[in-house]
Amino acid sequence: MTTIKNALISFLVVTSLISTAFSQKSKSVVQTKSEVNKLPLTSFVDPIIGSGGHGHVFVGASVPFGAVQLGPNNIPKGWDWCSGYHYSDSIMIGFSHNHLSGTGGSGLGDVLIMPYTGSIKTDKGTQLNPELGYASHYSHKHEKVRPGYYSVRLDDYNIDAELTASERVGFHQYHFNGSKEAHVIIDLKEGIDDEATDTYIEQTDDYTLKGYRMSKGWANDERLYFAIRFSEPVKHFSVYDEKTLLSGKSGKSKAIKGLISFDTPPATLQLKVGISPVSSENALANITAEIPDWNFQKVVDAADEKWNKELNKIQVQTKNETDKKIFYTALYHTMIDPSLFNDHNGDYRGTDKKVYPKASFNNYTVFSLWDTYRAIHPLYTIMQPERVNDMINSMLAIYQQQGFIPIWHLQGCETYCMPGMSGVQVVAEAYLKGFKGFDPALAFEAVKGTMTKDQLGLKYAKNLQYIPSDKVPESVAKAMEYSISDGSVSLMAKKMGKTEDAAYYLNRSHNYRLYFDSATKFFRGKRADGTWNPVFNPVKSSHPWIDDLSEGNHWQYTWLVPQDVEGLVHLLGGDKAFQIKLDSLFTIKAEYDPKAPPDIAGLIGQYAHGNEPGHHTTYLYSYVGQQWKTAEKVRYILNEMYHADPDGVSGNEDCGQMSAWYVFSSLGFYPVFPANGAYVFGSPLFDKASIQVPGGKTFTVESVNNSAENIYIQRVELNGKKHDRSYIFHDDIIKGGTLKMYMGSKPNVLFGSQASNRPKSIY
Repeated sequence: MTTIKNALISFLVVTSLISTAFSQKSKSVVQTKSEVNKLPLTSFVDPIIGSGGHGHVFVGASVPFGAVQLGPNNIPKGWDWCSGYHYSDSIMIGFSHNHLSGTGGSGLGDVLIMPYTGSIKTDKGTQLNPELGYASHYSHKHEKVRPGYYSVRLDDYNIDAELTASERVGFHQYHFNGSKEAHVIIDLKEGIDDEATDTYIEQTDDYTLKGYRMSKGWANDERLYFAIRFSEPVKHFSVYDEKTLLSGKSGKSKAIKGLISFDTPPATLQLKVGISPVSSENALANITAEIPDWNFQKVVDAADEKWNKELNKIQVQTKNETDKKIFYTALYHTMIDPSLFNDHNGDYRGTDKKVYPKASFNNYTVFSLWDTYRAIHPLYTIMQPERVNDMINSMLAIYQQQGFIPIWHLQGCETYCMPGMSGVQVVAEAYLKGFKGFDPALAFEAVKGTMTKDQLGLKYAKNLQYIPSDKVPESVAKAMEYSISDGSVSLMAKKMGKTEDAAYYLNRSHNYRLYFDSATKFFRGKRADGTWNPVFNPVKSSHPWIDDLSEGNHWQYTWLVPQDVEGLVHLLGGDKAFQIKLDSLFTIKAEYDPKAPPDIAGLIGQYAHGNEPGHHTTYLYSYVGQQWKTAEKVRYILNEMYHADPDGVSGNEDCGQMSAWYVFSSLGFYPVFPANGAYVFGSPLFDKASIQVPGGKTFTVESVNNSAENIYIQRVELNGKKHDRSYIFHDDIIKGGTLKMYMGSKPNVLFGSQASNRPKSIY
């Protein structure tokens, strides 16, 4: 452990030095405080943060929750290229129109377009020999990225490329700085770790191309249609099947590539690429509706305005400009996904592959629910109330089309990725927080219908109560997540007056207890014959098929009971025993496991901040009257696990969940069990934060005497009145008002210590 601890300290020191150097390098001028306060909030966003290390964030141009994420692609060299781009790289193969952000799996990268000069090349080349294809070297020195805008110089061709986007359209602008013959290739074979199954392109007039790309990968049946409009007439258009030149102006195969050539390249070439899940005609209509003219800067400005509007929903005041940069970059990262999955006219393609015309709601996809139910969706209930209803309606439509609420929904496909039915608690939370833009009867039918399916171990959960580890992989991980879902359904049923259902699901939410081994004080897998799974090592994170967990070890999964913390306290032997074991989580010694999943990162002892199942764990001290320990751990993580550099996120961003933890925790509270509507206090990072809430109201968090040393809450006032509880409710926030936290350098061990002032799982 000493070796690991020393390595961690060295890593943090080096990271801090890199962060300082990177921040200094990025500042071209020294600005006064008043000048900084007048800047648009997009100026504090650095999309490069998280593009190195294991962050996997998207780098490129998009608008909030847009269907298009237009950005650069490298030649993938492994897991850290899941988004298509990694900061360590220097070879680019083009710009594609959709990307994942922060995921632990690869996908998308559709409609790859690359400008180049010289002889005709229809293959991307290789990492060792990029000159064999159309790939190009590039340098971060000639790369710029900010919300809604990306630019880079393709060094091998002396081409400056600029990108921006609307919701469903990517806008390219290329500056050809030489006199060589110029080309633009549309390579429909290429994607990010997927296989094209059917591709098509055709030229319909001098300015327009249409086509589609069908593929299978993480999304097993992705269907994307596109249309491209050029600012210059396309006089020389060729179609290739891989490297074979086809006759005519169209082609259909698995590896179609369209090539535009210019004998004398224009000084500037613009192209608009519309995408659609329905048809190329709809993709063209999206261009007409969203970017009708050729004013590139106008689209850049519009994208910036859209981002500023969203970022301004939380305004923070701090003397630490680096913290402000990290905060607004984190907030930005929470709004890339989920992404729109419909056309401007409302048409979308369902999970059943049928087209649903002119839907009454905006349809969304990229639901990384195992990650995002924990903090992103609770954040949306405060910041994005107008989008919450659309997201719930999207999930209910998916339920009607596939028979259960989505697990990990990607481009109209169910990936079945990660254990649990995590969308259930997202739907339940929205209902419990009073959202009314969806059918509550259908919502309850969906959550109940999903939790009574027979798939993925649920049959055993219903009939045997526990899921046998020798019958179902990741049995304990599934069971723990199902118990959280059941607790959420129980609260929803109770609010609806469905007494019998409420009691049934409350009882099921306690099924996690069946996996508790009182001899070892850990949750373990249980075989069909009732005996414990003999495969057991509480600090081991690499698992064979027959083992119990997913992306974690037994120490980390001990705390995954947010729906019944009181029950967990009882299992572990009461408040004192709970406190001692939770303390041990952050200090326990363990040998390095070389086979552990790389997702398990950001370690403090056995606590892994880089992976989502533990994100609520630091807040559990408050349930046993030790809020000051929550404050201590939270402030440490805020300072040490997030940095303003490319390797600034301690684990996969996972569609914004890592950032959502930062956003909530820096404001001073966190939703441990989202369905119950309570937010548990931690340690606010900023002097003041003003949050726009529905109805034009503002909820303000003021941290009095806040500093790097004053991390402990001494006392709290809510709207001028003494507030002894170590938590607040959702209703407290959306009503507007002021929460004042008085901070100090020493713990006030009495704050939140009384049983009546501690958070509970169910109110």
